[in-house]
Amino acid sequence: MSRLIKIGTRGSKLALWQAYHVEQLLQKSGLATEIVIIDTKGDQILDVSISKIGSKGVFTQELEDQLLDGRIDIAVHSAKDMQSNLPDGFEIIAFTEREIENDVIASHKKGITLSDSSQPLVLGTSSTRRVATLKHFYPHVKTVEVRGNLQTRIRKMEDGLCDALLLAYAGVHRMGYDEMIVEKLSLEEFTPAVGQGSVAIEASSTLDPKVKELIISACNHRETEIKLRAERGYLRVLEGGCSIPVFALADNQGDTVTLKGGIVSLDGKERISVSVSGSADQPEALGEKLAEEVFARGGKKILDQIKTTLNK
Repeated sequence: MSRLIKIGTRGSKLALWQAYHVEQLLQKSGLATEIVIIDTKGDQILDVSISKIGSKGVFTQELEDQLLDGRIDIAVHSAKDMQSNLPDGFEIIAFTEREIENDVIASHKKGITLSDSSQPLVLGTSSTRRVATLKHFYPHVKTVEVRGNLQTRIRKMEDGLCDALLLAYAGVHRMGYDEMIVEKLSLEEFTPAVGQGSVAIEASSTLDPKVKELIISACNHRETEIKLRAERGYLRVLEGGCSIPVFALADNQGDTVTLKGGIVSLDGKERISVSVSGSADQPEALGEKLAEEVFARGGKKILDQIKTTLNK
């Protein structure tokens, strides 16, 4: 097929890694590609926390504008940056195979560990989920807001802003900083953000169906898709953006999916974590079931408090 697939992406090194990864998958299937770099609001505003900018679409709006007018055919995002409800006319058509889902601590210093409360520790993170989780399990740890691409964050850490960074393994690994990982955190305590470790491919509903099918065939990892559709089903009920400290992680064995997830209050005092299982044929329904369970155990009250606090 001679048609050129235009891939829209943010310009950070990690975003470009994701775009090149998708480009390679497409090219392996014989498709011609072009990468188009687009600046987003989340990239432009680095001195304000994401929750203050407004978490919905902070890294996606400008890419969606170009999908809509046909300047690009697909947009490539970190799946965890995708809002739970996409605007009308847009859909995620593929999820790439998921990387290891864990959070990690990365530092230029050795010997850092969360469990050692005898040593003062300052961690850099821009994630409300990670901050709230730390407050719950490791209240002795202090945090500082650190934003920007991974290279910028590392430079800020080395300049003395913090002792270490709390990050997703996937980003650290993809950027080649494995040697900086000093601790891999448990999935029990640091259950990740929805979609962590996968790359999502977004398209406009006006995309040629034949082109869409070719992209899905080249890029979509079915097992990962089932997991992420379950996780996103949970997020959709909570209407959670990047600034809401919710978490979910699915695992599928054959025809069964197990979905563990929950919510933690901003002060870390309350944390609800629930596990549900169901059919791999209806992952979104499983996500909704998890939300019902979390709400029934007090999650709705926590969620309302979080939204009230963040909207002040």
